[in-house]
Amino acid sequence: MRTSMRSVAAELARDVHGTEIAEAAAVLPIMFMILLGIFWFGQAFSIYGAITRAAQEGARAGSIAYCATCSGKDTLAQLDANAAAAITAALQASQLNPLLAQPPSPAPTLLSCQDSTPVTCAGGSANFCIQSPIQLSSSNTGATGLCGVSVTFQYPFQFWLPFTSLNKQLVWIQASARVKQETQ
Repeated sequence: MRTSMRSVAAELARDVHGTEIAEAAAVLPIMFMILLGIFWFGQAFSIYGAITRAAQEGARAGSIAYCATCSGKDTLAQLDANAAAAITAALQASQLNPLLAQPPSPAPTLLSCQDSTPVTCAGGSANFCIQSPIQLSSSNTGATGLCGVSVTFQYPFQFWLPFTSLNKQLVWIQASARVKQETQ
């Protein structure tokens, strides 16, 4: 009986039937997690590109003086409203909800072109931080440098990666753009 037990054990050790199933059971969950990670990081990168583009559009719209009758330039409040409208339109074109955007906390500390005092976020939009006119370049000579517009905001993104520390974690993706102020 001892020899038959040894022969059965030896035969089972040489048998390779079912090893593919065991290997697949070990590898497939890891491969599935990698594919999910690629998908969700791709989604985050897509949102980052869309909100960066929206910030650039907003800064561009806020820097161009709109002239309906060409009798004068728009006020800063009108330019800030133009910037907010451009950001909202760009986010909606990317199928993102503009109401989910929030200004960064704390707001960027930027200096005014006119008197070098700190510029606060414009009050026209609760979702975006639009600051104008700001110094784009620091000048040590006392003369004002380039003036421009800054747009900064953040947008929420939630990962879904089960069995990881990123599962259902909310991440704020920040976008910012600065553009030189145009003159008419």
